[in-house]
Amino acid sequence: MRLHLPGRKCEPITLWGNPVLRQVATPVTVFDRDIKKLVDQLFDTMYAIDIGVGLAANQIGRTDRVFVFDCRDDVEGYVINPVIEFAATGTTEQIGVEGCLSLPGEELVTTRIEACTVRGQDVRGNDISYEGTGLRSRCFQHEVDHLNGTLYIDHHPDDVRGELENKMRGEEWFGQHSIDPRSKLYRSIQDLA
Repeated sequence: MRLHLPGRKCEPITLWGNPVLRQVATPVTVFDRDIKKLVDQLFDTMYAIDIGVGLAANQIGRTDRVFVFDCRDDVEGYVINPVIEFAATGTTEQIGVEGCLSLPGEELVTTRIEACTVRGQDVRGNDISYEGTGLRSRCFQHEVDHLNGTLYIDHHPDDVRGELENKMRGEEWFGQHSIDPRSKLYRSIQDLA
C-alpha cells in the first residue's frame, strides 16, 4: 500500500457547489508524464484524507477521465478512461452508508450493485481491469459517477437530496469551491463524520 508522505503536495478537494463536479470528464488521449503526474496527485490527495477510499480527477478540479482507489483490502489502483461492467444476469444490490470527500461530513444509505468490473487504461495506454465486490464495487461505481458529473446524492429521491442540500448550505465550508484536506476546517469536519 502506498502511503501519503509528509511534504508531498496534495491538491485542494473540490466541494459540492463547484461546477466542475457536474461536468462530464474528458477522455484521456495522450499518455505522457502529465497523466502520470495526475495519478500521483490523486493518490497523494486521497492519502492525505484518512477516510478516503477513492478519488476522481474532478475532485481536485481536473476534467480528465481518471480515478484512483484503495479500499484498504490490499488492492490499490487507478483507472484511466474507466468503464463499469455489470454481470449480464444476477445483479445483486447492496445497501450501505456512502459518503464523499467533496461533501465532507455528510453520508446517506445508498443502494449500489454488489459486484462489477471496471475496465480502462494505465498510464501507458495499456488495457487494465479490476473486479470489485462490496466496498470496492461501491467505490468503482461512485468514482465513475463522479467522472460522469453525478454525485451519490443524485441516486436519492428529490426530498432526501433536498434535505441534505439544505443542510450543506449551512455548513461552514459551503460557498468555497475547494479546500485543503489538511486544513483545520476539513480535519474538524472529518472528525465529526
